[in-house]
Amino acid sequence: MKNFLSIGNKKFKSRLFMGTSRYPNHQVMLESLNAGRTEVVTVAIRRITLKKYNENIIDILKKKYFILPNTAGCYTIKEAVLTAELAREALKTNFVKLEVIGNDEDLLPDVENLITAAKELVKKKFNVLPYCNDDPIVCKKLEDVGCSAVMPLAAPIGSGMGIQNQQNIKVIVEESNVPVIVDAGVGTASDVAIAMELGCDGVLLNTSVAEAQNPKLMAKAMADAIVAGRNAFLAGRIPKRSFAKNSTTNKGRIHLIKKN
Repeated sequence: MKNFLSIGNKKFKSRLFMGTSRYPNHQVMLESLNAGRTEVVTVAIRRITLKKYNENIIDILKKKYFILPNTAGCYTIKEAVLTAELAREALKTNFVKLEVIGNDEDLLPDVENLITAAKELVKKKFNVLPYCNDDPIVCKKLEDVGCSAVMPLAAPIGSGMGIQNQQNIKVIVEESNVPVIVDAGVGTASDVAIAMELGCDGVLLNTSVAEAQNPKLMAKAMADAIVAGRNAFLAGRIPKRSFAKNSTTNKGRIHLIKKN
């Protein structure tokens, strides 16, 4: 297995992708990103200013991290495609985390529009990383239209509930020929470890670190969980059994001799 994560023409040593919203302030965010040992950070293009006269968050981040713009807040194909194009122009990157949301309540992907938007962006030479449902069929369709990776949710955005359907994630991993990065719903380090143990290529998270009581420490825990989970997957776990299996043989067992 490769020690790096390859997406499009990029290679990353870290398999932890981190968001940049909801932190108390920029200093806490930067300390957390550093503690998380991440290389890739996501930024919502619709929520930042790209004006040139002051140093903004993009200027700060691009000194150290690969910036993955996302289309958060887009509800239509037209909005998502336009936002991706603006990001490419401003940031000089053809990578985009594609989000096309169905509504403001559950923030779940609008699958029909997501696939169409992904297809359009692939035609426009983007490396598309779509945020999608944990549905093997949807992930395969996104792969078939040319997406560079698939990013199935673990649970609703910001819920912290962890992976709700491990079987689906496992099937997605087994059937995908592109990287699988769990996105949304992670709550703590054990959720990250489980995702990696299932064979995922990476995890993208934000709220679980940004809103933790100690974001910097939580970021470190997440980074450690990535490594532990990945190593466990590569090592190969024992099969689950419904019965006990002794770890030692009966050979050499001491037998008591009963006296009459």
